[in-house]
Amino acid sequence: MISGAEALIRSLLAEGVDTIFGYPGGAIIPVFDRLYDYKDRLRHILVRHEQGATHAAQGYARVSGRTGVVIVTSGPAATNVITGLSDAMMDSTPLVVITGQVGSELLGSDAFQETDVIGITQPVTKWSYQIRNVEDLRWAVARAFYIASTGRPGPVVLDFAKNAQVAMMEWRGYKKCHFVRTYEPNPVINDADVERVAAMIDKARRPLIISGHGVEIARGEKELLALAEKAQVPVTTTLLGLSTIATDSHMFKGLVGMHGNVAANVAIGECDLLVAVGLRFDDRVTGDPAHFASQAKIVHIDIDSSEFGKIITPDATIHGDAREVLARLVDKVSPARHDEWLGSFDKAWKIETEKVINPELNDKSRINMGCVARKVSEAAGYGAVLVTDVGQNQMLSARYFKYTAPRSIITSGGLGTMGFGLPAAIGAKIGAPDRTVCFFTGDGGIQMTMEELGVILQYGVAVKIILLNNNFLGMVRQWQELFYDRRFSETELVNPNFVMIANSYGIPAEDVETLDELDGAIERMLAHDGAYVLNVNIDPEELVYPMTPAGSPISTILLNKDERYEK
Repeated sequence: MISGAEALIRSLLAEGVDTIFGYPGGAIIPVFDRLYDYKDRLRHILVRHEQGATHAAQGYARVSGRTGVVIVTSGPAATNVITGLSDAMMDSTPLVVITGQVGSELLGSDAFQETDVIGITQPVTKWSYQIRNVEDLRWAVARAFYIASTGRPGPVVLDFAKNAQVAMMEWRGYKKCHFVRTYEPNPVINDADVERVAAMIDKARRPLIISGHGVEIARGEKELLALAEKAQVPVTTTLLGLSTIATDSHMFKGLVGMHGNVAANVAIGECDLLVAVGLRFDDRVTGDPAHFASQAKIVHIDIDSSEFGKIITPDATIHGDAREVLARLVDKVSPARHDEWLGSFDKAWKIETEKVINPELNDKSRINMGCVARKVSEAAGYGAVLVTDVGQNQMLSARYFKYTAPRSIITSGGLGTMGFGLPAAIGAKIGAPDRTVCFFTGDGGIQMTMEELGVILQYGVAVKIILLNNNFLGMVRQWQELFYDRRFSETELVNPNFVMIANSYGIPAEDVETLDELDGAIERMLAHDGAYVLNVNIDPEELVYPMTPAGSPISTILLNKDERYEK
């Protein structure tokens, strides 16, 4: 006979869990008490805020491909995880979040630290369930891991009543879940759909692929490249799909969307067939949907059929796992050559290089964000994991970093959560201890979850932190400059001494004031065994270009304040 709390620990071990991110409290103490006896088998990372626990679990999950696990208490702890749940839901990240809850006899009585966790979390999870009876514990945990990790992944919440934690049960082993009635996570791929799309690819003269996060989730990177090379289809990506193809591949043609590359966005308006794999046609990708690839036939491949036709109406769909669909298409398509089409991207790349990239990399009078990202990526050998916060730092580091391995970019895409980056970088380093993790952040975002530096202090997590400091909420300031007559309302920041703060947590840090100092600072940061902070004082007036204004056609591209792209 064991308690429900111990049954939870044994169930987690049976699911292969080795790391938990969490924070104890009154309604979850029985679980943490039993965890005490399993320290040699189950590592717990004590975060400093429950939101940080969810983001750390996201970083862990995204880099490792495993399900992230969070355990927190009831009440304010449960409400503090909502942002992370929402973020994980939008970016299809598998999490199992376990919250403590008051005893079931007290539910509905406004007991101390009672909240309606199920009611609050249902809109932002794949499944939420309250465990009131200890006999439901193993069934609920098995179901939670199955639902979180299969199909289109996402977060699941188990609200664990305290009476069920302390109640005794007979342990009869653990059985993983492989089936839930009415839930079909692995759709059977329709052969006719594959044949139809293969024929469309064979017929196209200017085919184009957009690779999204679903390719990464399905581990379909090799199949993506095989299809691109066999059928000579250039590949663009969404923000979350960036590392699904190596950036030095001759088939990679850039990032699409609001802050995407000129060549990629122009190609959207010139292709005759657009094959979208594992993406949901976010508005930051499409711009004005009415003008998005309106001249082309559109194919949408996704494991979540609810995305079909939600934003863009496709001419053909394939419902299924991205890796499996791509593998079947590789077998079905005919070898092809599209030399003229592939060469057509060069003009747009040349324009972007002349109008955008060179000024950012070569202006010796200032330090630019793109320059910092490129130099860090080069010094790290193109094999590092990039983690970003949200804003200008996110867009420029994502675009200038180089990717040679899968699962190399972790960022908040759908929700755009400032504060995501620091805990996510910690989770990423824990999930991939042998990889260099470079975390790019702004001075606004890092102050939202800066308390998680305490995790680095306590556990020695070797995250390389590149703080692009312009004393502004940079992306909001950019919109104010471009669209609101430079009325900089509440975007200027008076910042603390970040080097002193880092040092107080035992983290070496240095200020970088000039471009001449940058290379040496990067070298010292990467050579150091542990965490390191570079506070890089960048040009406060730098804007992120290219840019498509919100709601405009994706081919409406600002190259700088005065110039637009002209075909």
